[in-house]
Amino acid sequence: MGDVRGGVGPQAVGLVRGLSLLDATLLIVGSVIGSGIFFAPSIMAGYLRSPGLLLGLWILGGLLTLSGALSYAELAAAMPRAGGQYVFLSEAFSPVFGFLYGWTLLLAINTGFVAAVALAFAKALGFFVPGVGEERVLFSVLGMPLTTAQLVALVVIAVLTWLNVTGLRTGASVQNLFTLAKLGALGILVALAVATAKGSAENFQPLASLALGPEGLKVGLFAALAGAMGKALFSYDSWYTVTFAAEEVKDPERNLPRSLVLGTLGVTVAYAATVGVYLYMVPIGEMAAVTENRIATVAAVRMIGPPGGVFIAVAILVSTFGCVNGLTLAGARVVYAMARDGLFFHGAARVHPRHRTPSAALLLHGLVAALLTLTGTYSNLLTMTAFTSLLFNVLTVVGLFVLRRKRPDLVRPYRVWGYPVVPLLFVAVGLFFLLNMPRENPGYTGLGLLLTVAGVPAYLYWRRHR
Repeated sequence: MGDVRGGVGPQAVGLVRGLSLLDATLLIVGSVIGSGIFFAPSIMAGYLRSPGLLLGLWILGGLLTLSGALSYAELAAAMPRAGGQYVFLSEAFSPVFGFLYGWTLLLAINTGFVAAVALAFAKALGFFVPGVGEERVLFSVLGMPLTTAQLVALVVIAVLTWLNVTGLRTGASVQNLFTLAKLGALGILVALAVATAKGSAENFQPLASLALGPEGLKVGLFAALAGAMGKALFSYDSWYTVTFAAEEVKDPERNLPRSLVLGTLGVTVAYAATVGVYLYMVPIGEMAAVTENRIATVAAVRMIGPPGGVFIAVAILVSTFGCVNGLTLAGARVVYAMARDGLFFHGAARVHPRHRTPSAALLLHGLVAALLTLTGTYSNLLTMTAFTSLLFNVLTVVGLFVLRRKRPDLVRPYRVWGYPVVPLLFVAVGLFFLLNMPRENPGYTGLGLLLTVAGVPAYLYWRRHR
């Protein structure tokens, strides 16, 4: 696969390197922190009734994410081209693996995340506009209902797709603003817990128990751990988004590894502190019973009363809006890279002549995300995307080992710290959850795999007409 930057046709106008280290780091943080941290701990409490396990899974998720980020840093610095994992998998194994990743990213992973987080934005908006919700049906077409929440999510996707078409700096500026705002909101939440001192340290006891919640008792210990961890992994996912836009990062050999490490570390600290606040304010036995899993709202209300609910609703709106923007900005670059290599619709490689953005890929990405918004609920989209995303993340890190043997001559400005232990840790822990997650929700994990397999005939078609 060549690093095409010019030529004729749709790619005659190339992308520009306009993302600084700060932009790249905030792109990671903003794409990761969406809706999960405000709801997932309550869902996880349904599987586990151990404060130590709950907090430990979030820390483990952060360590797993960091080990993956360190591994991706080596790959990204060596191959700073648009597409990220699409490029890495193609080089390590074969173009079919890269294509299947890009195919699944477009049909399920990235667009599924966009749809799920856009729906979470709509649910938060329902706090201020009571008519907005997944239960409020406007009308049905061919048996498919359109809810007010879906309508709001569609508007969010359309607006942010258009903003990213209008320029890289526009998308990056929106990302930076909303990322700093959401980090500030989580910081205020932690500060309020300390300042009001209305929680209890006894909520962390017993710290080392293996107690299971109602959902955990139904499926057993390992499946309960996998089910709970799946929710945490969803909240950590998209840490690799900056690699999709590697071709637009300044000094990528240095800034890509730095942004991956700084971004994942920042998210881990923010998440661990926030979950600690939830446990401090709400006993774990009460977490799973929280209405609609709004644990952040309950914790904030216990700190400062009704204004806490307003504060969290605004924080979720800010967080989810910024998350959808980051996912949109980065995800479309994979579609663009596939089309540029002749493995997708030729027109998807078109770069806007004035804005220098992959406009056609952005529009296609937005269209698929909109369709997924119409076909799934927040919870089901979460399950499907978390499984397929982790599957390809594990395969990509395996590709690191393959490339070390296959391409020893490849210039590597950065080599993963702790090799081979760090990448092996990511692969081992990832495989454990991949084997156990289908037991918790076989339907939607199976759907994710089915979408991936459906890409094989599509690849054969485009390869034949390449």
